[in-house]
Amino acid sequence: MVLPLHLCALAGFAGVMIAAALEDFRRLIIPNTLIVALCLLWPLYLAGAPSLAGILAALGCAAVIFILGAVCFAWGYIGGGDVKLLTAAILWAGPAGAPALLAVTGLLGGLLALVLLTPVGAQAAQAGRLLLGGADLPAPGAAPIQVPYGVAIAAAALIVIVPPNFS
Repeated sequence: MVLPLHLCALAGFAGVMIAAALEDFRRLIIPNTLIVALCLLWPLYLAGAPSLAGILAALGCAAVIFILGAVCFAWGYIGGGDVKLLTAAILWAGPAGAPALLAVTGLLGGLLALVLLTPVGAQAAQAGRLLLGGADLPAPGAAPIQVPYGVAIAAAALIVIVPPNFS
């Protein structure tokens, strides 16, 4: 049995999102190669139901998110990798899934920040980073909290984008 092309692309999407979440958690960096991979897989995903209007709408949503994200990056509110990952995720979600993706990302990101603000959460994150071979970060309270927001973006993308393909 051969899987439809869009499902193969979706499997690649899931793998890349998981890799992005792990890298952001481990090093607070999302490699550009992962963003490029998401963008290269997207046309394969669209091959299942190509629509010029859908393609243009998804590109428009992604452009808006990138511009807004670039402003937030310039103000120091979000990392550059997070902006690029969110833009790629919006590309996959399209206009129909964009509101849900943004809402779930905000919710998960807020929960992650709250957990990292607690001493136990900060220590668990530090231990997890060291276990995964990541950078040793400053002791909790010694520096401003750094939230690996790519974890929230990737989790939200998997929650919002993958299930509708199997209903």
